[in-house]
Amino acid sequence: MNSRRSWVVYGIGVFAYLIAVMQRTTIGVAGVAATERFHVSASVLSTLAVVQLIVYAGMQVPVGVLIDRIGSRVLMLTGTALMVVGQVAVALAPSIAIAIVGRILVGAGDATVFTSLMRLVNSWFRGRIVPQLSQWIGNVGQLGQVLSAVPFALLLHLSGWTVAFLSAASLSVVALIGIAVAVADRPVGASEGPRPATWSDSLRQLRISLARPGTQLGFWSHFVTQSSGTVFSLMWGIPFLVFALGIEPAEASALLTVLVGAGLISGPILGILTARFPMRRSNLVLGIVALMAAAWTLVLLWPGEPPLWTVIVLIAAIGIGGPGSLIGFDFARTFNPLHSLGSANGIVNVGGFLASFVMMFLIGVSLDVQAHGAEGDAQLYQLDHFRWAFAIQYVIVGIGVGFLVHARRRTRRRLQEDEGIEVAPLWVALVGAWRRRGGHEAL
Repeated sequence: MNSRRSWVVYGIGVFAYLIAVMQRTTIGVAGVAATERFHVSASVLSTLAVVQLIVYAGMQVPVGVLIDRIGSRVLMLTGTALMVVGQVAVALAPSIAIAIVGRILVGAGDATVFTSLMRLVNSWFRGRIVPQLSQWIGNVGQLGQVLSAVPFALLLHLSGWTVAFLSAASLSVVALIGIAVAVADRPVGASEGPRPATWSDSLRQLRISLARPGTQLGFWSHFVTQSSGTVFSLMWGIPFLVFALGIEPAEASALLTVLVGAGLISGPILGILTARFPMRRSNLVLGIVALMAAAWTLVLLWPGEPPLWTVIVLIAAIGIGGPGSLIGFDFARTFNPLHSLGSANGIVNVGGFLASFVMMFLIGVSLDVQAHGAEGDAQLYQLDHFRWAFAIQYVIVGIGVGFLVHARRRTRRRLQEDEGIEVAPLWVALVGAWRRRGGHEAL
């Protein structure tokens, strides 16, 4: 099935996701320009980024249901069009209110692309190549951050707000044309089971997917691996590096590229390991969590100010969590039939963002409480304050690990009990491998 047409669909889809990530992150490098354009406070300005992420996370399950109901192609076309409209609104916005509406549209459109693309991969490809392709989706997509940090930022500096955001929107127009011309939901003649005929059927299918221990295992895998890197890169990393450690802002921004580099290196390796050792996927997840915990412990317990090399080790470790979170989607693929995979992927994708929002909020509360109303960033963002605030991650991720282990135990029991259920082809292989290995350490 892995035909030339499959690779065309995959290539266009990955390009669309790359551009979606770029649109998502453009506002992160436009903070100074936005302040000058709209003359608002930092707290009001932050809503430009936060609101789009809330919309993105909140739409994951509805988008997953829609993928199963109407297909990936329609969702990707609609979402990419929404990003075009949203970025044009931001480009021409006369006020912060209009810009926020534009970013809401960007978040809504962005929410459709990744899950739809993951669904396309499972329709157009088969075999061990699927988890590897999933990893490359994440890796190439993260290069969108580079597009926003370098060419977009340069254009913003040289040509101004309107030209920069209209140029960004034009790239989504290119992606939109590519999707319309080349992308189809499935190969001709492929049979993936019936699509839900009614919304009632869609909700019933969602409940079934949510009840599967394998889907829950994917959710908690995403929860414990993605969140630390997201919290660091989107909210608290720069304040920690600049104010607590005294690193220059330009150098701090450059350090964040270590996240992308770590993902580019580790992603293909994790894809190969996931494909070759499907019975050890949860062990990979737990190993990544242990690595991140060790890196955080090294930095937070270092006597005095931690040296730069420890910070680089930390950023690289949490960068591995990004591709590690994609293992969660491989669990969804394994333990759900293709016709309900969109719903399952949507459920999994909520996990990391839920943990991220909780940790972002609690870290902020901890910093405020420790500062006792002190004014100024230097007082608020002290190193000792960050030590205690970042320690909150141990609690949140630890809770996630507990639920992950519980879901793994239930999944193992289900593997023994549910022989003969017609789901993804790998299910049968997993059951056979489970029996051949005597049921030990299967997941």
